[in-house]
Amino acid sequence: MGKYVPTTVTEREQMLSVIGVDSIDELYANVPESMRIRDGLDLPEGMGELEVRAAVTEMAEKNRIFRTILRGAGSYNHFIPSVVKSITSREEFITAYTPYQAEISQGILQAIFEYQTMICMLTGMDVSNASVYDGASAASEAAAMCRDRKRTVSYISACSDPQTIETVRTYCFGSDTELIVVPSKNGRTDTAALAAMLGVDAASFYLQQPNFYGQMEDAAAIGKVVHAAGAKFIMGVNPIACAVMRTPYESGADIAVGEGQPLGLSMAFGGPYLGFMACTKAMMRKLPGRIVGQTADVDGERGYVLTLTAREQHIRREKASSNICSNQALCAFTAGVYMSAMGEKGMKQAANLCMSKAHYFAGRISSELGWRLIFRGEFFHEFVTECPSPEIVLKALEDHGILGGLPIEGGVLWCVTETVSKAELDRTIDIIREVC
Repeated sequence: MGKYVPTTVTEREQMLSVIGVDSIDELYANVPESMRIRDGLDLPEGMGELEVRAAVTEMAEKNRIFRTILRGAGSYNHFIPSVVKSITSREEFITAYTPYQAEISQGILQAIFEYQTMICMLTGMDVSNASVYDGASAASEAAAMCRDRKRTVSYISACSDPQTIETVRTYCFGSDTELIVVPSKNGRTDTAALAAMLGVDAASFYLQQPNFYGQMEDAAAIGKVVHAAGAKFIMGVNPIACAVMRTPYESGADIAVGEGQPLGLSMAFGGPYLGFMACTKAMMRKLPGRIVGQTADVDGERGYVLTLTAREQHIRREKASSNICSNQALCAFTAGVYMSAMGEKGMKQAANLCMSKAHYFAGRISSELGWRLIFRGEFFHEFVTECPSPEIVLKALEDHGILGGLPIEGGVLWCVTETVSKAELDRTIDIIREVC
């Protein structure tokens, strides 16, 4: 303890005297003797910098880096312009955290404000927060926003990402909210079943668009069913797909959430990622996290402030809609830089390339390999096909430096982004044909 606390021996003795104990050991009197460390930690001897570098490099070499990635399922390999990392790695941004003092945090406040603005433009919503941890926690926080004393049941589509469903389930357990999973039909949400299941105590329904199987849902029709039952409509959307599809607002959503990883964040072995949230003005005061607003100072100059912080640290606990205690400031800033660099035209181009290449690959799989598309509906950049021997096929692709699709019940979930060339797709078909 003394090695890491910046106090002198005399100062520590004074502090112990004030609290009425004679030694540091007395502070741990209630800790069982069997749990105390007496002879120090059994750690190996320290190494020099050169030895550490060699050891870490050896560990890193165990990671498998694929040149061609045909797997998505929530984490997507997109092209990231070099300007994104160049800007976000600057020391004045990389340590960005909570702007508690607005007068000395104008830079990061403006960056968050611009990010919020672009998320609103992407989703069509009125207001966005300054982000949460990831897409799954964003979906869970959205469900919590909609719960009240009379409406205590949340609904979620079975066509959502399984990890999102489990995260929402965990949140609902903690808040004593019942969660009902609405079944699927032919790879999409069963709208008829949803209409029959929604009760008078329905708080919200979560729909993923495109869904986990890559299928495009009839969001507008589902939104009408949800609103007819008096519940709130939550849409979880892919931000790249938002560049070309109908916005959540146009589909009638009250809240739009999603995983922000495609917006300039590398796959990075699973994180850190970014959960974006946006909603209509009517839901604004229940939005968790922080909202940065634009104002004017005493001299009439433009300035930025934390406008709303609807969390338990700042307001009475019983009135708080969330206890989320942080935001993903650097990840949100990265997303903002990415969207600025790509612009409307660039994001539409990326979305169109994803969609056209995915449809090309699906067509070749069907026509040349004879594998049936499990679901026949419209899709964005993911789709499910039959695969007679998924273990053999995926292992063969792996041996050629290709990360194939994700094996799921009934087939394989493939994903194609703009980073995969036509030549790579053709090569993948050739490899599979040879194996089969």
